[in-house]
Amino acid sequence: MAHIAFNTAAHDAPAADRNLAPWGIFGLRLTTGALFVTHGLIKYFVFTPAGTAGYFQSLGLPGWVGLLTMAAEFFGGLALIFGVLPRIVSALFVPVLLGAAIAAHIPNGFTFSNAGGGWEYPVMWAAVMGMMALLGDGAAAIFPTRRLFRR
Repeated sequence: MAHIAFNTAAHDAPAADRNLAPWGIFGLRLTTGALFVTHGLIKYFVFTPAGTAGYFQSLGLPGWVGLLTMAAEFFGGLALIFGVLPRIVSALFVPVLLGAAIAAHIPNGFTFSNAGGGWEYPVMWAAVMGMMALLGDGAAAIFPTRRLFRR
């Protein structure tokens, strides 16, 4: 019987480059933060606060939920960009995005290119935000989450 040797040195290597991983997270923070800020600004300047509230009411939700969502996207996006409690902000975006998928997108099917947008895109974003919450604050965070838990 043949003996198969495995390279244990590669197996014992860290899964991520410890020098570059924080910068990868930083890139994710900038990208997702910019997109959230943009979504919040679109709700404010294009749809208007009244229109956003009206849309949320058309979904059977209170209008104030639309206004809260608009504010969360704008201020949460800025928090991600600047690194203000990014793990917590990322975790808080998960229910917002899953709520969007359930309330607005599930009836439109899976594919986001469907009329009205399917649920794949907000669920993918919820997964990204969940992974960012697990990965850490990343580089260049102004107020890293770990500051809350220092003794």
